[in-house]
Parts: sequence; C-alpha cells; structure tokens
Amino acid sequence: MEEVNRRHRAALEGGGAERQERQHKEGKLSARERVELLLDEGTFEEIDKLVRHRCRDFGMDEQVIDGDGFITGWGYIHGRLAYVFAQDFTVFGGSLSETNALKICKLMDLAMKNGAPLIGLNDSGGARIQEGVISLGGYADIFLRNTLASGVVPQISAIMGSCAGGAVYSPAITDFVFMVDKTSYMFVTGPDVIKTVTHEDVTKEELGGGMTHNEKSGVAHFLSDDDAACLRHIRRLMSYLPQNNLDEAPRKATMDSPNRTDAALDTIVPLESNQPYDIKDVIQMIVDDGDFLEVHEHFARNIVVGFARMDGRTIGIVANQPAFLAGCLDINSSTKAARFVRFCDAFQIPIITFEDVPGFLPGTDQEFGGIIRHGAKLLYAYAEATVPKITVITRKAYGGAYCVMGSKHLRTDLNLAWPTAEIAVMGAEGAVNILYRREDADMRAQRIEEYKDRFASPFVAAERGFVDDVIAPRETRPKIIRALRMLEGKTDTMPRKKHGNIPL
Repeated sequence: MEEVNRRHRAALEGGGAERQERQHKEGKLSARERVELLLDEGTFEEIDKLVRHRCRDFGMDEQVIDGDGFITGWGYIHGRLAYVFAQDFTVFGGSLSETNALKICKLMDLAMKNGAPLIGLNDSGGARIQEGVISLGGYADIFLRNTLASGVVPQISAIMGSCAGGAVYSPAITDFVFMVDKTSYMFVTGPDVIKTVTHEDVTKEELGGGMTHNEKSGVAHFLSDDDAACLRHIRRLMSYLPQNNLDEAPRKATMDSPNRTDAALDTIVPLESNQPYDIKDVIQMIVDDGDFLEVHEHFARNIVVGFARMDGRTIGIVANQPAFLAGCLDINSSTKAARFVRFCDAFQIPIITFEDVPGFLPGTDQEFGGIIRHGAKLLYAYAEATVPKITVITRKAYGGAYCVMGSKHLRTDLNLAWPTAEIAVMGAEGAVNILYRREDADMRAQRIEEYKDRFASPFVAAERGFVDDVIAPRETRPKIIRALRMLEGKTDTMPRKKHGNIPL
C-alpha cells in the first residue's frame, strides 16, 4: 500500500508545484482543477492514473511520471454520466504519447458503449517529438473514434491553452469547441513557422486566439473570459443535450405558461421592409423564460443559431438576423446553420426556424468563394433532417433563400407566417424593374404597388398550402408549443443508402 500511495501522489503532482504555479500565473487552472470544476462535486472517478510512457530514447527513460500527463475518467454533470479527459501542460507540455492516445481511446470506447458524452479539456503542444510516428499513429486512432462517435454521442472540446499541429484536428471533428480569451490558441502551424515559410508577421493571438476562431474562422463556437467561466459554459450547454442519439434531451420544469402571448411581437417588425430589427428579441419573447443559449455568437452574425426550451423541451433555433447584412445568406452563414441543423437532426432535437431573408448575398467574393456550393449545404441539411421542423416567416422570404430556410417543400412539418410576411421571387422594386423596365417612373410605381398587393404577402403561399396558417405574431409561442406536442411521435425516413454526398 505504501507503493500504491506513492504512485498516486506522484500522479497527482503532475509536473510539480513550480510548473503548476506557472499555470496559475498565466491565468490558467491546473488540469485537475478543471476536471473538478466541470463535474458535479465529488463524482470524478479516474482511470489509467498509473500509466507510464514506454519511450526510452532521448533520455525519456529518466523522465517518467505516473499518468503521463493525461487525466482520464468519468463523472456526472447535472447528475448525468459524462466521460472527460484533460491534458496536463506541466507534463511534457501536454504532448500526446502512445500511452496517452491509448488512454483517450479507451475512454472514447467506453463513451460509445455506454452512450454518454465525451468532453476533452485540451492544453497540448501536439505530438510528442521523442516518440515520432508512434505518437502520430495515436492521433490517427483518436481521429477515427471521433468520426465513429460523431452523431452517436455529443463530443465537446475545450481549448484551454496552446493547441498546435495534430492536437487541433480532434477538436475540429467534435460537435462544439470552446475557447478561453487571451489564454487559448489553435493553429496547424505557429507564428514562427509561418514567418519562415511565408514571411508573414503574425502574433499567436492574431493567428489562432479565441476571438480569431470565434469571429473569423468559425472553428470555435463559444468564447469565455477565463477557465472557470468556460467550464460553467460547458455545463450549461450539457443541460440542453441528450446523452446520445437514442436518448431524449432532458426536460426542465418551467412556470412559463405554454399559452403565454406577447403583444410586443405584433409591432416588432418595422412597417418599412428595409428597416432592421433584432431577431434575438423575437426569440427571447417566445422561448421558455427568455432563456437562449446562442452558438457561434461572433461568427456569421447574419444568422443566429442556438438552443432554448419550449414547454420544457430542448429545441434548436435557426434564425435570419435582419440587423446584420439584412439577414442575407452568405457562405459563412450557410455553413454555420447547416452544421447546427445537422447536429440537431443527429440528436433528435426539433428545429424551429425564424425566417426573414431577402436572398443570397451578391458579389464576386461570394461567387468565387463558392456560395452555390456552400448555400447548397444548408439546403441539403434541411432536406435531410427528419426531426420535427417548424418554420415561422416573420417578414421576407425571397427567391431561393425561401426554399432553403425550412420551406414546406423540404419536408417541414408546420409552416407559419406573420401578416408581415412577404413571400416572392424577389422584392417588388427589383421585380418591376425587370418586368417593366421600359415603362416610365409613374407607371413603374403603380406596378410596384400591384406587385406588393399580389405577392408581398403570405396569402398566395397560404392559398397553395405552402404556409399552413397566417397567425397573429403574439400567438407564435402557443402555436409552436402545440405543434411540438403534436409532433412528439413523428417518424420520418430517408431512402436506403450508405450516406449522402453533401456538397462539402
């Protein structure tokens, strides 16, 4: 027992008190502190605590630490099972060894067998150079399991330090990536390599900092001020998610009446169709207790995605944002929303769409960047999704964007429209300028009014059954909740195939 206790103490010490203190001075928690904060108090059970690396080259036989710098095990979040691993930067810079990879793979296999989420707290310099291809093979083993687990159990990655090289690709496959402002970084090649190869001068923060990946690249979904806030954020996200693809998301009791109406919704859309409003205000007036967890808040702000509850049940929300780029769909917003729709579909989370879209963003940058291909991703995601789908058209639904945003033609179960809805190929002025471009200004003005009367309303679509009902905006919450109750037993299928070929 003395030897058992000695080895356990050695594993707990990691890289030693001095290196742990350095972590704290840099504004970071230790790996074990992170695990304890993430999980319900006293629930963590560690496995492979006594694992040691097998490398004997480059003096590594004299540098052996129990646990080898990775902490793996399971515990509970809100009373539900979760598997977690944490990289300890104080031990060989959190680098991945052969044995570390085996520890993570064992944990991932347990998560798959038991149908529970996997959370990785990443703080790693990449592959352990001393082990060469053995370490690289370990990364590949992890990547395979990330891919097999995708859509089966939720996979969450928190970047809580520098992650470079192969260390960034496992998080990229997972469902949600969290980063910490000013202390976490992700890049395939660091600033020094970039300066050598391309002669570009760039800082770590500019290249791969938290805001860079939340705002510019879209690699990360959430940004927190510090480690503790990041871990609380993960716990909040987990409260919305099911354990696996066969389980239901947890329901939460609420005092918010399912029959509640809000008169402010009746006037939230401006009378002038070119005036903006904030779609988040609409969302918060409709969902339970006004509580909305936005995903990808800083990226592609012309579309809003995130989780909320209605009638106590988790829902996924996709909404055009008229306050940014008039709510147009572009490359980034299309891929952002498509990925979110596919996550919801994989985990049986109903999708509520709030539509106010004037079309796809025009311009050579968009066309050369492949807006056709990227826009098709969102179209594909909606068409493929078999979960309950409800769409509310608040204002504009123009052109191909009308089709893409959860239209009836893509197997959406219930399509509602507000009286302010305008469903047409394009706006009245654009249409008249094409159809009647040879007529004088007075006549075109008359034609514009005729076009608005005929098409800039929800009634033609309602007459065709493309919209199931035109409702008073204040009735949106009770209408959606009644529809969700009706759709609880929904089953839908896809044709038999290995998988489709989404336009990546």
